[in-house]
This record gives sequence, C-alpha cells and structure tokens, in this order.
Amino acid sequence: MSLPVLFAVYEDEDVLDRLRTQLGTRYGHDYRVQCLADPDEALRLLAEIAAAGEEAALVLAGNVLWDADGGEGLERVRALHPHAKRALLVPPDVWTNHASAEAIRDSIALGRIDYYVVNPAPGLDEGFHVAITSFLLEWASDRRLVPQTIHVVGEEWSGRAYELREVLERCAVPHAFCLADSDQGRELLGRASPETSLPLILLPNGRALGNPTDAEMAVVAGAPSDLAAHAFDVVIIGAGPAGLSAAVYGSSEGLRTLVVDEGGIGGQARSSSLIRNFLGFPKGISGSLLAEQAYEQASVFGTDFLFMHRATSLARVGDRLELTIVDGRRVTARAVILAAGATYRRLGVPALEALTGAGVFYGGAASEAHALSGKDAFVAGGGNSAGQAALHLARYAREVTIVIRGDSLGAGMSHYLVREIGATPNVTVRTETVITGGAGEGRLERLVLRHGADGEETTVAADALFVLIGARPHTDWLPAEVARDERGFLLTGDEVAGGDWPLDRRPLPLETSMPGVLAAGDVRHASVKRVASAVGEGSIAIQLVHGLLTDERVRPAASADAPSSAALG
Repeated sequence: MSLPVLFAVYEDEDVLDRLRTQLGTRYGHDYRVQCLADPDEALRLLAEIAAAGEEAALVLAGNVLWDADGGEGLERVRALHPHAKRALLVPPDVWTNHASAEAIRDSIALGRIDYYVVNPAPGLDEGFHVAITSFLLEWASDRRLVPQTIHVVGEEWSGRAYELREVLERCAVPHAFCLADSDQGRELLGRASPETSLPLILLPNGRALGNPTDAEMAVVAGAPSDLAAHAFDVVIIGAGPAGLSAAVYGSSEGLRTLVVDEGGIGGQARSSSLIRNFLGFPKGISGSLLAEQAYEQASVFGTDFLFMHRATSLARVGDRLELTIVDGRRVTARAVILAAGATYRRLGVPALEALTGAGVFYGGAASEAHALSGKDAFVAGGGNSAGQAALHLARYAREVTIVIRGDSLGAGMSHYLVREIGATPNVTVRTETVITGGAGEGRLERLVLRHGADGEETTVAADALFVLIGARPHTDWLPAEVARDERGFLLTGDEVAGGDWPLDRRPLPLETSMPGVLAAGDVRHASVKRVASAVGEGSIAIQLVHGLLTDERVRPAASADAPSSAALG
C-alpha cells in the first residue's frame, strides 16, 4: 500500500530546503514527502495522486499556492483530497503586517485553510513539528487509522451494527465499519472463530465479540464492577461537557466521584466536528476530541465511569441520596449533579425513522462524512451543531443542503458559522422548508421537502440526512419533587425559591427543588446552549457541592422517617 503524501509548496528556495530537511528527516519513513516550488506542478501531482487512489495527508502552502488562480489553489486541493489537512506556511513576523494577518484570519474563518504553520527555522525546530504532528494526528483520527481502532463488521449498515457503532461513537472510541461481504470484512472475519455471529466487534488486542450485549459493550467501555463497595461524595448523571467538567473538578479536589451515562462521553457536543470558539483552542477542536481528553483527565484524577447504564430513580434515604441503576443496582452519594443534557428531537416521519443508520442520522456527521465523497447530503437544523455538521460534510460531499423552518440562519447560529457557510460553494440553505417524507431501497435515496410559503412539495435525491432540530431533556425519570418547566427542563436557584422549595434557607444557584441535587448544562432551564457555558456550570456545581458538604447551614436535612444510610447495608 502506498504511503500517504505530505506536501509542501513554497516560493522561497531557502525555506523549501529547510522544509525538505525537516519533513524528510522526521516523517520520511511513514509518509512520502514532496516539496515543490511550482504551484501548477504541485496541483498536477496532487491530481495524479488522487487519480491513482492515493491520499495526501497534509498540504503546506505558501503564498505561491494560496494565491494561485485568484485564491482557488487550496480549493482545488480540497476537491482533490477532501481528507487532507491544509495549512498556510507563514514567516514568523506575519502578524506585523495587518493586511496579511487579516487575510489569514479570513481564510481560516471561511474554511479555505485549517490553520497556519510558521516556517521552520534553521536547525532543530520542535515548535514546527508540534504543529505538523497535530495535523497528522487529526488526519489519522479522521481516517480511522489510529492503532487503537475497533473494527465493526456487519451484514448491513442499519440494525444492531448501527447501534454498536453509535455506542462506540458516543464513547469517543476510534472505530471503523465495513460490510461482511467486502474484502476487508472477509479479512476481519477470518480473524474470528467461524461460529462468531454478526455483527462482529474486533478489539485492538485481537479479541472478537459476536453480536455483543449492552453489558459486554459496557465492559469494553471500561465499566466498574462493584458500585456497592464505594461511598461516593458526588454522583454525576451525564458525561457531556457539564458532567465531564464536574468530574474533573470534583475528583481533582478530593471528592469520590462517579459519572453515570447511558451512552458514552461528550453528549451532543460529540456531534460537533469543529468547535472554533472554545477558549484555548485556536485551531478549533472537535467535540469528540474535547470529550475524550476531558474523560482521560477525569480518569487520571480518579473519577469512576459507568457507561451503557441509565439511572431510573432518585430519592433521599437518610442523610444521603440514592440512585437506582437500570440493572437494579443502587448507589448512594452525599450530592448529585444532573447533567444529562438533551437529545435531538425526532422528525416523526415513519419512512425516515425506518432508515435510521442507513442514511438517516440523528446528530452530527463525524463518523459518516468520509463515506459521502461525491454524494448529496442534507442537514436539518439551524443551530451551531447543524452548521458545524454542514461545513464538515462539505469537505467530502458533492453538495450539502441545510434545511431550516425559519427565514435565515442568523436567528439561531453564530455569526462566524453563518459567514463560513455563505463562503462555502457546495453548501446551500433552503429556508422556510420542512422534511415531510423520504424513501430508499435499504438506504436513503430521496427526501420530500415542503416549502412553507406555498406548501409545494418537492422530491430530491439524497444520500444522507443528518437531523439536529432541537433538544428534549433527559428528565422523565426524576421524581415529581424535582421541578421542571413546561418542556421538561430543570428549574434551579431562584426559580424554585417558593412553593417548590422545602427548606428555610434559599436554594443555591444551581440547586434544584430537591435539596442536595444540582443541575448543570443543557438540562437546566434557560441555560446557554454552548459548550463553554456547560463546562463553566459543571465547575460551579462542584464549588456549590463543597458548600453543601461542609457548611451546616446549607446541608440538606435528613428526612425524619427515612432509614439511615447505615440501614442500607
């Protein structure tokens, strides 16, 4: 198999020589390094590589390619190699030139480049290599080429095979899928016992699981074995940004912490292919990677995680709170943080529900986009997650169409995303439109769209539909004493200071109407639906938990007729 190509195009021969030396010495064993000065020759060679079925992993471009054909050079690179990362090579003093700096910022904002890299200095330049290796890691992760990849083999895209892929996606576990009758599928099946049933999970250590149960998948995801043996200070329901933030701060400050989530890590954030406005990540970061790193951080501090399980009840027992898990086990804690977030609402179109996993997907496009090269994709929704999904799809699909009920994207989407969508030639927006139907033989092939102004319906060809149309909070399982708004989102702080609040003291800012139970993130009424806000609320919730556990004035009182925690055995 041919090595992936690492490309550099630069006009200055001295810089080009340094690029040849730095890239060839460090990466020449695993990548085919090409360093050229002529942009036309570079584009011709990139076209030949694509025609041969080979891949470019990274294209580093100087002004000679950036300015080629009126700024179209890097657009041609993306068309030829949609998976390749594209970075602009710049001199160290580029930011002193206002016009150049503004042009670079515009190119990043409009998606023409992924980021910039400062030209390598003579001799050892580890700063240059940090930038290069981060791009290559992103490329390898996108292409499912990291060594820890779990392989899923199924007879079809939908059904149980899709459920298993969704579990791995939720847990930010690198994975790849192939059909059993493909060449790769037959090769992978040959590593398992002939009696192994489909769908097959092949772990990096060589272990094969045939049609694994949810319990087996929970073990794969690292579930703890004995909950009853632990006395937790705080149990966090939900492993999205708010829950992971609370886990990191809770465990790092010495609280015995358990996180329970019926899916995996990341919540809705994992559907965001690139979050560009999160503090501290100038290149942007995918929701899955952010969740994966937060999960690792919390684990290092000692947080326990229980995936593939959901909480089914919550009650106060003595001076502790008791949660019942779906498998019947019970766990107690001194405080509980509800950070279960919300799930995307369903379209409610039976014909499309039947194609879930076979062209119809609820959530973002991180794991499916690479399979849509040259195809037509639709995104339903007008929020930031929908915009990020559309831009990610545009790297691969021939045409991406965003479908929204409103008359403009600006009502629900950040300005930077609206601007980038407007500058992406293969993304179109259909306003005042709803999806009313669809069909296909075993996989989505067409959609029915209805325009609100005249009610006219149109049937269009479609290879994939990604639905991100609003959220429903995960609060149905909570007791009636936990107050909610008309849509099910949790009321907190001053919102419950009144008839719903049972104590003399005022509720803490994130405390629900059940003393000692706090809410953070998207599950909370009137929360700001942004990742940074959820992370902030998770950290604040832990600060409030410390107050609950140490200050007698705010500690919830035990019910007089409830059994003590010791009586639970």
